[in-house]
Amino acid sequence: MRSISKEALAELPIRRYEGTVSLVATLRELADARADFRQERVVGLDTETRPSFRKGESHLPCLVQAATARAVYLFQLTRLEVFPALVELLASPSVVKAGVGLAHDLRQLKEVFPFTVENTLDLGVVARRRGLGQSGVRNLAGMLLGFRIPKGNRTSNWAAPRLSPAQIAYAATDAWASRELYLKFEMLGLLS
Repeated sequence: MRSISKEALAELPIRRYEGTVSLVATLRELADARADFRQERVVGLDTETRPSFRKGESHLPCLVQAATARAVYLFQLTRLEVFPALVELLASPSVVKAGVGLAHDLRQLKEVFPFTVENTLDLGVVARRRGLGQSGVRNLAGMLLGFRIPKGNRTSNWAAPRLSPAQIAYAATDAWASRELYLKFEMLGLLS
């Protein structure tokens, strides 16, 4: 399947990430996230940015989501103590960081904190190179994984000091879906 219609996508079952989600806030949670990243071969990566409602207005990312096989970690960028864990993950040559629109996300993140990046894979770029007509995470999940990711909280306030359960579920699902898509691309031989 090279593309999926809105109608076909709407008929697919909705899936959300149902595993462990850690909104990293303590040094223990930070250490757990770092230990998990070090064991991983691929991490699904995404960011969330406060929406802009005025022409010419833009904001920097305020949340980074990283999905491993065991959990999804959410890092609020107002917490400076999370930066070393993200710097380590992004610089790791042994862990593939997979996502959609990664070049844009990483460019924006560099305006928040300095880091070097190794071993990223933009699944949208791979999809286009492989002749898929759609390259967004939702369409790719529909075409390749057979489920629909709900869009509900896309324009919520990601800069809020306390994220709602709905925001947490939405953010975790996007990073998890990116990791699942990487594994599906790999299984289908689309990465070679």
